[in-house]
Amino acid sequence: MSASTQRPSAGAITFQLVGFLFLVELTSGILQGYYVPLVTQIASSLHVTTADYNWTEAAQLLVSALVVPVLAKLGDMFGHKRILLISTAVTALASWGLVLNGGSFAVYLVAFALQGFYVVWLPLEVALIFDRGRRTGTGATQTRRAAGFLVVALEAGAILGALASSKVFAAVGGEIPPTLVVPAVCVTLVFVAILFGVPESEPVPGRVLDVGGFVLLTLALLFVTGGLTFLRLNGPASWTVWVPIAIGLLLLLPFGRWELRHRDPAIDLRVLKQPTMWPVQLTAGLFGISVLGAQIPLSAFAAADPAKVGYGLGLDPDSVSYVIGAYLVSLIVGAVLFPLFSRRVSPRAALIVAAFLVAGGYLLFLPLHAALWQVLLNMVIAGIGSGTLVAALPSAAAAAAPRGQSGIATGLTNTTKTLGGAFASAVFGVVLHAGLSGDVSSGAGLGSYLIVWTICGAGALVAGALLFLVPRRAFGDAAMPEVPEREPVL
Repeated sequence: MSASTQRPSAGAITFQLVGFLFLVELTSGILQGYYVPLVTQIASSLHVTTADYNWTEAAQLLVSALVVPVLAKLGDMFGHKRILLISTAVTALASWGLVLNGGSFAVYLVAFALQGFYVVWLPLEVALIFDRGRRTGTGATQTRRAAGFLVVALEAGAILGALASSKVFAAVGGEIPPTLVVPAVCVTLVFVAILFGVPESEPVPGRVLDVGGFVLLTLALLFVTGGLTFLRLNGPASWTVWVPIAIGLLLLLPFGRWELRHRDPAIDLRVLKQPTMWPVQLTAGLFGISVLGAQIPLSAFAAADPAKVGYGLGLDPDSVSYVIGAYLVSLIVGAVLFPLFSRRVSPRAALIVAAFLVAGGYLLFLPLHAALWQVLLNMVIAGIGSGTLVAALPSAAAAAAPRGQSGIATGLTNTTKTLGGAFASAVFGVVLHAGLSGDVSSGAGLGSYLIVWTICGAGALVAGALLFLVPRRAFGDAAMPEVPEREPVL
């Protein structure tokens, strides 16, 4: 037996590496699922209303959108493990801040927002895995397999967190601080797992941080997401909505000019315009509409009493949690099927089929929404497609990126997905409020839900159509793309 078969090469994607990263994503899922069932109790302990508590979600969403591109780029420059450790340390400190907030809503708000650093974990992990696999010549295939495995951990963690939080709350006598110790301990332990179990990637030497580009990008994202937040709060007639959004979009013009002149841009627009990259990034944004924006409307619809409002399923909170659980399980199924389907057909075909499954699931709500089995059927179909896309998009972006840009490429899929979710959350909030404030007996409320499902389905249909523009052999194990030559700037 040769030495090469006795131990893995330095660039091999080992079961140990993926196993440690599995623990990271399991913890990420716990963070996403743990706090949701406790919203009412946490708000009460902080002496605020549930509506006020919603600001914590908005703050975390904003922080996530702002920090992911910067951290992903820093991972490309200085090593993905190093930045993964830093983001985990910030998340751990923020998680302990939630425990030790002393009943202060302001402290809790800041800590919960900073906890959003965990959102960069999956992009960094995919970039780290792909960096190692690139040297073996099978990086794309191995990354798809590992990404599916990590998404299974993510969704399993979300289910585990949602189920565990209420039980821990009851076990500690209904006290919030000791209940919140559990996720803080999990993040602390996973920091140790990364430190000792995850090898570092090999960054390209001679990189420089494009501070000006990131400042312009951050300001643009800040104005756009801020305008979307005011859309939900003040409605579409307010100037506080459209002026910030317009400023944010206008800032993209100087950002683009700056990036084209910079020798090591924050976001390489020449790579972004490639047919293997821009459809993936746009798909991520359109996918964010449903995967991040549709869950609250679906939960509200399931809980609505048809005897009172003329629509809904009339489910109690426990039954609603089972419906959401079925959706999460279907996400796991989609993540497991993704590498298998990609190997049988192609990664491009897997992306297209997944997008159309999401579209089909949500558009089926238009005729089928009166019975529990119909809602479950729709959610499972959409969930299988969603689970596939959660795993497929970052791995596809990594495969399409030149060496040294896999982190920012995967991070951008998360940022665009977050922007899509922010847009959907704001628009859906306005649509549902307008419908529910009308005469529900006339069907206005149901009409609002139909609009929500139509937007989700239409967004996924557009994404599926755009993915046909990707070259047929994209995202495979063929030679990875090199950094494109820079054209002279006039």
